Amino acid sequence: MPSTVPPAPARPHPPADPTARPTTGAATTTASTAAATPDTVPRRRTRLLALPEARWAAVALLAFALALPLHLTGAPAWIWGPLYACAYAAGGSEPALAGLRALRERTLDVDLLMVAAGLGAAAIGQVLDGALLIVIFAVSGALEALATARTADSVRGLLDLAPATAARLFPDGSEQDVPVEELAVGDTVLVRPGERIGADGRVLDGVSEVDQATITGEPLPVPKAAGDEVFAGTLNGTGALRVRVERDAAGSVVARIVAMVEEAAETKAPTQLFIEKVEQRYSLGMVTAALAVFAVPLAFGSAFTDALLRAMTFLIVASPCALVLATMPPLLSAIANAGRHGVLVKSAAALERLGRTGVVALDKTGTLTEGAPRLSAVHPLPGSGLTPDGLLALAAAAERPSEHPLARAVLRAARERALPLAPATDFTATPGTGVRATVDGRVVGVTSPTGATGGGGAAGGGAGADELVRAAERGGRTAVLVAVDGVVAGVLEFADRLRPDAAGAVAALRGLTGAEPVLLTGDNPGAAARVAAEAGVTDVRAGLLPQDKVAAVRELAASGRAVLMVGDGVNDAPALAAAHAGAAMGRAGSDLAVETADAVVVRDELTALPAVVALARRARRLVVQNLVVAAAFVTALTAWDLFGTLPLPLGVLGHEGSTVLVGLNGLRLLRESAWRRAARSGTGSGTGARG
Repeated sequence: MPSTVPPAPARPHPPADPTARPTTGAATTTASTAAATPDTVPRRRTRLLALPEARWAAVALLAFALALPLHLTGAPAWIWGPLYACAYAAGGSEPALAGLRALRERTLDVDLLMVAAGLGAAAIGQVLDGALLIVIFAVSGALEALATARTADSVRGLLDLAPATAARLFPDGSEQDVPVEELAVGDTVLVRPGERIGADGRVLDGVSEVDQATITGEPLPVPKAAGDEVFAGTLNGTGALRVRVERDAAGSVVARIVAMVEEAAETKAPTQLFIEKVEQRYSLGMVTAALAVFAVPLAFGSAFTDALLRAMTFLIVASPCALVLATMPPLLSAIANAGRHGVLVKSAAALERLGRTGVVALDKTGTLTEGAPRLSAVHPLPGSGLTPDGLLALAAAAERPSEHPLARAVLRAARERALPLAPATDFTATPGTGVRATVDGRVVGVTSPTGATGGGGAAGGGAGADELVRAAERGGRTAVLVAVDGVVAGVLEFADRLRPDAAGAVAALRGLTGAEPVLLTGDNPGAAARVAAEAGVTDVRAGLLPQDKVAAVRELAASGRAVLMVGDGVNDAPALAAAHAGAAMGRAGSDLAVETADAVVVRDELTALPAVVALARRARRLVVQNLVVAAAFVTALTAWDLFGTLPLPLGVLGHEGSTVLVGLNGLRLLRESAWRRAARSGTGSGTGARG
C-alpha cells in the first residue's frame, strides 16, 4: 500500500535498524547500497568453449602444437601427418564450408582462399606452412566470435535491470503482480522501498529517493516526489511511490539504451563492407592468377608436373601470410604492452581505431572524478562556539548509524582527521530530509537545506547558512546543515573529487590530438562546470541523457575527426558504441560499458589513455612499414615465378623470410621502452599528429 509522506525533495537516509528494512523481492537492497555500486548490471557470460568456433580452434591448435615438434625433430611422417591432418580438418572445415556456401551466392571470400592456399601448400609438401595458416585463421575467428557473444551477453544483461514483475494497482485499492511487459500506458504501479522501478513513468504520490546512476550517471540518489519522472531499472530508496506508467516496456529508457547500442554498432558496418570488397577482389585475383599460372604454360606445351609446380609455387609466394603478419604483430604487441600497463585493448581493430583518434569526449562522474562524494569544506557559523573539527565530530557522531553516501563521506573525513566520536542515541532518519541523534546530551541534526524547516531538527538556516548553501550550489557542490539543539551551527560541503591525474590526462589528450577535449555528462551544469574548470576542459555539455550523448558524439564526428569516447556507466554505453573508439574505466565501470568499449582502463589511471593512443599510432605506422615490406616481397617473388623460374625452396625461403622479418619488426612494440616512448609522446607538447 502506498504511504503518503510530506514532500521534501532532498537527500535520503536509510533506517538505522536493519529489521526495519523491507524483506520482499529486491527490497533487501537499499538505496545506499546501490549508491556504492551504482552501475551494477546483471552479469551474463558466454563460456569460451560454449562457442563452436572456439572448440574447433582449440582442437586445431592442440593438433598443430603436437605435430610441430615431431615434424621438426625428424619423427616419421605417419606420426605427425595425422596430427597435421587433424589441424587442417578442425581449423579449416568451417571456413571451407562457409566459403562453399558463399560460392553458391557467387561470392568468394578470403577465408576460402586461405584454406585453398593451405591445401595447396600441403599438396606440394609444405604441410607445416599450410597448417600454420589454417590455425592462425581458426584462432582469430574464435576470438571474434567470443567478443561478439560477450557484447551480446552484456546487452541482454542490461535488460535484466528492469524487474520481471511490477505491482499494478486497481481503482479499488487492490494490487496484482504482473509481468512488466503487460503494463500499459496509464497503469498505476506501487514501488516499495528498495525495489527496482518496473516502468518509465511519473510519481503520483509518495516521497523517496531513487538511485538512477544507471541512466543519468548521477553519483547520488535523486529525491523524487509527486510530479517527478522516474525510469525503469532504477532503484527506489526508503520511501514508497505510486507511479503512473508513461511508456511501455519496449519504449523505456533502458530498452532504448539497448537499441541505441545495437544501432550504433551497426553504423560501423560500412567499414566492414569496404574490407569485404577488398577481400573479394583479392580472392578473385588470386584464384584467377593461380589458374592462369597453371593453364597457360600447360597450353604452350609445358609438362603437367612443371606447370603444377609453378602454380603451387605461386600459391606459396602469393600467400598472404606475410601480409597477415604485417598487421597483427605490431597491433598484438601493442595490445600486450598496453595490458601490462593497465589498459585492456580488446582487438587489433580496436587498437587501429584508437590510433585514429582526433578528438576525445569524456564522461564526468566516475571518469574524470572518483564517482563518490567527499567532504570538501566545513563551515561553523559565527556564534556556534564550534571549531571546524568540533562541528565535524558532532555531525560524524550523528551520522555514524546511517548508510547514506554523504554519511560515509562525513565519517571518512572524521577518520582522516582522527577525531574522537561520542556515542549517539535516539537516532532517527527521515527520508528526503536527514538524520537526528542525541550526542553528549545535545540533539544534533544533519539535514538538507530544503528539509531544515520541514522537521529535520533545525529551526532554519539563517542568513549566514543560506549564503553558504547558495555559494556551494553555485559551485556545483552539495551542502547540508548541521543543527545543534534546533539551531543551525554550520554547513558541510561535499563534492565529487577530481581524479589526481585528470588534469594531466586532459592536457596530454589535447596536445596529442590537437583538439579540445569535450565533457559530456548527465549531471547538473554547476557540478559539470566545476569539474571542467579543475580538469582544464573548456567545452562542457551538461544535463545529457544517453541519447543526448550519442547526438553529441555524432556531432563531433561530423567535423571529420575520429571520436574517442571515455566513460564508465551504463548511460555511457550508447555513446561508447556510437564513437569511432570507446574506452571504459575498469574498476567502477558497468558491465555494459566495459563490454561495449574498445579499451578498458583497468586501474582507472587516466594518464594511460594518451599513452595508449600514442602507442596505437606507432603500431599503425609499423603496420604500414610491414605492409610495404610484405608487398615488396610478394611482388618480387610472384614476378620471379611468373617471368622466370623460381626454385620452390627459394620461394619458400623468401616467403618465410618476409614473414619472419615483418613479425620481428612488429614485436618491437613489446619492449618496455615502447610504452615509455608512448607515454612521453602522450605527455609532451603534442605536435598534434592526428593519425
